[in-house]
Amino acid sequence: MPDRRVTSKDVAREAGVSQSTVSYVLNDTPNQSISQATRERVRDAAASLGYAPSAAARALRRGSTDTVLAILPDVPVGDALISLVRGLTEVLEPHGHNVVSRRQRDSGSLRALWRELMPAAIANLAAFPAQEEEAIEAAGIPVIGVSLDGEPGRTVRVPQDVIGRMQAEHLVRRGHRHLAFAAPTDTHLLGFARGRLAGVRQACEAHALPAPVVVDVPLHVDAAARAVRRMRERDEPVTGVCAYNDEVALAVLAGLRTSGLAVPEDVAVVGVDNLVAGRLAAPPLTSVDIRPDDVGATIARHVLRRLRPDLGLPEPDDEPSVELVVRASS
Repeated sequence: MPDRRVTSKDVAREAGVSQSTVSYVLNDTPNQSISQATRERVRDAAASLGYAPSAAARALRRGSTDTVLAILPDVPVGDALISLVRGLTEVLEPHGHNVVSRRQRDSGSLRALWRELMPAAIANLAAFPAQEEEAIEAAGIPVIGVSLDGEPGRTVRVPQDVIGRMQAEHLVRRGHRHLAFAAPTDTHLLGFARGRLAGVRQACEAHALPAPVVVDVPLHVDAAARAVRRMRERDEPVTGVCAYNDEVALAVLAGLRTSGLAVPEDVAVVGVDNLVAGRLAAPPLTSVDIRPDDVGATIARHVLRRLRPDLGLPEPDDEPSVELVVRASS
């Protein structure tokens, strides 16, 4: 059977009984004179078809609300993802939707998860490809997809190249001509890092500057200091660093201090995420605020437009804004 939501009507047809009989059997409704053989036939039909009651029906039975499943990418769950899920939850919960979040491991586990939960909707936070979205939509479950690179067909776009361009353009305006991209060492983050690096490269090309030096920066002071030396010990030393995120930027700051270099006089640094730790750094860190709570709220409003058209909600922006917060590190 194709990947669509199997209904009680399908089970009734397979078992040769009425839909009401299917409902009585699968809900263990008391005081019904249904033979044991019929009960077994209904349960066997439900199992063979992979039937699971709809989220709405289950919610009515257990007195709880419809579930929206947020599938997170397989990356470390830091402040940004936590804020995104919080923004999603704060918009959906007042409308009776619980938010359940899961990290995506592989397509098989994803398929088993949504077939088991049969959520009212799924928020795909750049965790699985469009082909999977199509299969889930075919099962009758709305999917709100998030794209990191402007991929067509996704509902909400958070283009990572825009973030990288914003970092680099700021440094260029400050007079820097030799830039570096401080990359994360966690391979799970490469998808995000590639997009941000692409934006830095685009800015350098637009200003006829040399391509950025790309250096992995571990989150250890001695290793970060070695990374800084690789940036500086060149014919044209790097004077501006676009860091993958604030954590990497803080490692760069530590490496610069260890190397006896001044910030921003010798090297300027720009991070991403606008973490509290960056604001407390010495010097305070310039950072791109990607406003993940706003991204989550935008996704939630798209979910509500799919689930509750009766609310008449206006169409949300499909590309939430990002903002450069300038501090003393640049």
